[in-house]
Amino acid sequence: MSLSVAVAGASGYAGGELLRLLAGHPDFTVTTVTAFSNAGQSLASAQPHLRSLGHLTLAETTAQSLAGHDVVFLALPHGKSGELTEHLPAAALVVDCGADHRLRSASDWAAFYPGQYFEAWDYGVPELIVGGAKQREALVGSRRIAAPGCNASTVALALAPGIAAGVIEERDLVAVLAVGPSGAGKALKLENLASEILGSANPYAVGGTHRHIPEILQGLRGAGAQSPTISFTPVIVPMSRGILATSTARIVPGTSATAIRDAWESAYADEPFVHLLPAGSFPRTADVLGANTALIGLAIDEAAGRVVTVTAVDNLVKGTAGAAIQSANIALGLRETAGLPVDGVAP
Repeated sequence: MSLSVAVAGASGYAGGELLRLLAGHPDFTVTTVTAFSNAGQSLASAQPHLRSLGHLTLAETTAQSLAGHDVVFLALPHGKSGELTEHLPAAALVVDCGADHRLRSASDWAAFYPGQYFEAWDYGVPELIVGGAKQREALVGSRRIAAPGCNASTVALALAPGIAAGVIEERDLVAVLAVGPSGAGKALKLENLASEILGSANPYAVGGTHRHIPEILQGLRGAGAQSPTISFTPVIVPMSRGILATSTARIVPGTSATAIRDAWESAYADEPFVHLLPAGSFPRTADVLGANTALIGLAIDEAAGRVVTVTAVDNLVKGTAGAAIQSANIALGLRETAGLPVDGVAP
């Protein structure tokens, strides 16, 4: 039986990636696509690469246009999803790819986001360690899911196993990310123009100001941290998509190298989409292009007394759209891997 799907924000990067993946999903049929300024145009004019869905027309993004579907994916700017979600049917599965329903703390929201705070939904990172289990257990049967921020889920997945196993310290965490500009969306921004990024690496949101910081800390607290701190610095680099996150943490004194590696191996041994690479191997963003896969390389810097993880994801797939669909699969009792590629596209 095919489930009817609506995608709001279908003309943007995240919406387009949702549609690309949904077009090949065996259990979903996209029947409605919506937009704001592009409403009334054909989907093909906004997403010309989506040939199989080119017959669809972008409707206005309203609660009425999204009603009557089994599944609704929201790929809207921050602040826009919350305005709609309270008007959507309770029986429908709604997955929000924006930030509106990610944070459990109203004060965290107020510190990093403008506008109204909306209630937190089930967090859409199935592999994340939470209270000794995995977040996927909370997703079974859910009807309201908040897909993650791409940077936030990448760093949380990179560090949570060490926190949960007690082999790394929760204070003085450091993460520096090389990110593609597609993570910021299609809105015109000077720092994302080709003339500004070609041949250059540009840091942004430096000094603890990035909006994904409270989301990272929320994920690490779920893994067992009490009062974690992190220095988080993203850097835009000239690749259209992808994240390469180098995350480091102090080793708990007396912890063996074997115990450290065992923490990550046991956390992800059975995961279809999060893979720990062999010792001495580290991923490239090219290895995960187009895939719903996170690859993690791990090293121990003995001189500095720190664990170093290098994690690669495609920010539009595992970082956003793929995580949303994976979480929806779990919520609906479908095969978790349905419609989601494990293999990347060869460079």
